Amino acid sequence: MKSKIFLYFFVSLIFEYEYLMNYIWTFCHILLKYYKIKKSEYMKKELIKIIKEAGKILKEGYYSKKDITFKAKKDLVTEYDVAVENYLKKKFSKKFKDFNLIAEESDNANIQFNNSIIIDPIDGTTNFVNGVPHTAISVGVYKNKKPYLAVVYNPILDELYTAKIGKGAFLNGKKLKVSLEDNFQKALISTGFPYTSGSNEDDLNDVLKKIKDILPLCQDIRRLGSASLDLCYVAKGTYEGYYEMNLKAWDVSAGILILTEAGGVVSNIKGNEYTLFEDKYIVASNGKIHKEFVTNLNK
Repeated sequence: MKSKIFLYFFVSLIFEYEYLMNYIWTFCHILLKYYKIKKSEYMKKELIKIIKEAGKILKEGYYSKKDITFKAKKDLVTEYDVAVENYLKKKFSKKFKDFNLIAEESDNANIQFNNSIIIDPIDGTTNFVNGVPHTAISVGVYKNKKPYLAVVYNPILDELYTAKIGKGAFLNGKKLKVSLEDNFQKALISTGFPYTSGSNEDDLNDVLKKIKDILPLCQDIRRLGSASLDLCYVAKGTYEGYYEMNLKAWDVSAGILILTEAGGVVSNIKGNEYTLFEDKYIVASNGKIHKEFVTNLNK
């Protein structure tokens, strides 16, 4: 009898222990998930705070006289590009120690792309220099080479575009959604001209050929002069599509996430997944016209 009581007690204890461990595991899982959400929300909040402060430097420079240096025939840099970048790098390196920094005006030769914050201090420097208000700070955060957070901020027009993986894209807090237009003839398309078009005849000819191929088939083509904002304009439904060649990772790292979180599609010119640091062409759209868009670009 005693042995049966002991056995019953022992079995009950095992079940109680298993129940307790399951409870603890579930609680820890919820706690870890909550911690990750809070950590990402904190990072997003801090990113925005820092970028808005850097926006004051950009805005001051926009209305001031500038010292202009030519990195290449059509590629400009000003002291404000450097000042914004230095400010961002200083703040980010203190706040986000788990991420390395890849930035346009820096030497990135020994930095490995993985958990990275990719910075374009002034996307649209030519616009910035010439008083065209389409210019922005672009910051894309990547974890394991995948987009995680994105901020594009135009302090001249006070437009703050943000996105978090799986949580949507927003403009000044209002959720973004791509255009529903599925007729390519009614699609407004944006593009850009690479800096190499001033020195590389093959690139120039390719630009002209694609305009000749696309323009008769769509509503019209626009040239905004800022890749990050072009992607954001597709995200908010102003454009149906955007394409450009020879862009750098910092030009598009943030805009890609903002567009895809708004329901858009990004690919290379063959229609395959776009790869940062590798693909020559980026093709972005509302998704409705994407297949036809890619076909028209490959004529």
